Amino acid sequence: MLLPTLGSAPLALAYPFSPVDHELASWFHSHLNHVLVTVFSAFTELGSGEWIGLVLGLSILFLLWKRSWPAMATLVVAVPGGMLLNELLKLAVHRQRPSFVDPFGSWSGYSFASGHSIGATLLYGQLALLLVPMLKDRHGRGLTIGLAALLILLVGFSRIALGAHYLSDVLGGIVLGILWLILCFWISKSVRWQPKRLPYNLPGEQL
Repeated sequence: MLLPTLGSAPLALAYPFSPVDHELASWFHSHLNHVLVTVFSAFTELGSGEWIGLVLGLSILFLLWKRSWPAMATLVVAVPGGMLLNELLKLAVHRQRPSFVDPFGSWSGYSFASGHSIGATLLYGQLALLLVPMLKDRHGRGLTIGLAALLILLVGFSRIALGAHYLSDVLGGIVLGILWLILCFWISKSVRWQPKRLPYNLPGEQL
């Protein structure tokens, strides 16, 4: 049974997906069994803060070893920076999580946008952006992008199925993550390819 919950901010009452959100959350809660809960709990860990921190740390160490300074800087800004912005958004929107009499788990914090979903989008999306240019094989590039998308979708789906988030929370997290990655990618390209001023004067240029 899904208990009605409302946030204290006006934005929490303005979701056009609200009927679908509640119907989907109630459907999953009434149809999941112990085995599916175990499976989805494993999927949801792929977007947990602990797992993201571990993968991010190993990736940074690898990039340090390869002396890939621009890639490392982009990774640091894209993943932790995007997750921090999401936490600020949660406080601004102030939406309550789905609430059940017999929940599958215990989750703290606000609901919109899904932290697991945006974390997975930022981590796997940014890793894909770093790996794809290194791969010369078209199939390898397609497999990398497909694997990143699959991991993101599995994490988002698990959050809905377990009752940790509504559908709109997950969609919001994924969309925000993609937009943040696009912004970081554009900034990194702009900085990397910015032309340098020549140290001497061109013919006809006045001092």
